[in-house]
Amino acid sequence: MSLLNVNDLTQEDRSQANAMHTLKASVDTCHWGYFSATEAPSLVVESGDIIQAEAITHHAGDAPELMMDESLKQIWKGIPAADRNPGVHLMTGPIYVKDAQPGDMLEVRYLSMRPRFSYGSNLAAHWGHLYSELGEKERVTIYRLDMASMQAHGHYAYDFSGKYEVPGTITECPECKRETTLNGVRVPVRPHLGTAGVAPDASGRVSTIEPGKHGGNIDNWRIGAGSTMYYPVQVEGGLFSIGDPHVSQGDGEISGTAIEASLDVTMQIILRKDFAFPSPLLETPNYFVVHGFDEDLNIAMKNASLDMLELLSTHRGLSKDDAYSLMSVGSDFGVTQVVDTVQGVHGKILRSIVDTGEPDNS
Repeated sequence: MSLLNVNDLTQEDRSQANAMHTLKASVDTCHWGYFSATEAPSLVVESGDIIQAEAITHHAGDAPELMMDESLKQIWKGIPAADRNPGVHLMTGPIYVKDAQPGDMLEVRYLSMRPRFSYGSNLAAHWGHLYSELGEKERVTIYRLDMASMQAHGHYAYDFSGKYEVPGTITECPECKRETTLNGVRVPVRPHLGTAGVAPDASGRVSTIEPGKHGGNIDNWRIGAGSTMYYPVQVEGGLFSIGDPHVSQGDGEISGTAIEASLDVTMQIILRKDFAFPSPLLETPNYFVVHGFDEDLNIAMKNASLDMLELLSTHRGLSKDDAYSLMSVGSDFGVTQVVDTVQGVHGKILRSIVDTGEPDNS
């Protein structure tokens, strides 16, 4: 198997792409809170096609005067609150990939991610890790984005009355007190998708909140421009969707959210029938990254470890005993998030450690 990174996409590769598509977010191309094996495709593509798609944050209502335009307002009007379930994320798609079948992999090369607006929102939510310790209140912090310096600055903050329970809530901040001590703080901007994946092989709607083998709400800030994700196809066509766009997040996503901000995403989708992997696999310019999920963080850690063992043995030719040794001395495991019911652990290893020779093209 040869795992390719987006940096390997040359101008010749781009010219050989079958087609380029635009997928704008609208009532007709969005589904709110779920993946579904029966959702009608918003776009049909062939392997190698490039797609320019809009990913919209469901937190745009935290500062609608800064984070919404007329097209977003139409989505909010067109998808009633009662139809935003069982999860919370506003998803664009799905994209049907011709000839994709269960057992295949979708290689998604994320080429660029650009903020749609100059502002984003962080919610300290009731599902955050320190909700009880901070007085059981929810607080919204609005950040201003400076793309020239790739930094986010604290703009203002306010306490949200009650609990943020309806996806896409318009918080009516003009009626609240605005304050923050973050004015001088600068946070690195690293745009990425919190939620993206294929449709699970399940009946009915599957919540966008929990991550799994299909992808979903992985919340790994490394899934940004310059990275490649490999998603195991579950149903015919894959039915790939994107949403939950972020511009900054730390490992853990401790308050419950990142800096949530809409992104314009350019990506290339390639159908891979030459290898399989048990979970979403991430490749960055410097690392291979595996993911493990479970409600129990210890089990999530074990699942990530088993997938790292799979990567190093099956796909990089090491014996399992040697791979296990290398994992302990040469790989790093971390907590991806602890706020999505199903918790996440990621394990990363430098490509330079395991790519010392010619790639395995078998």
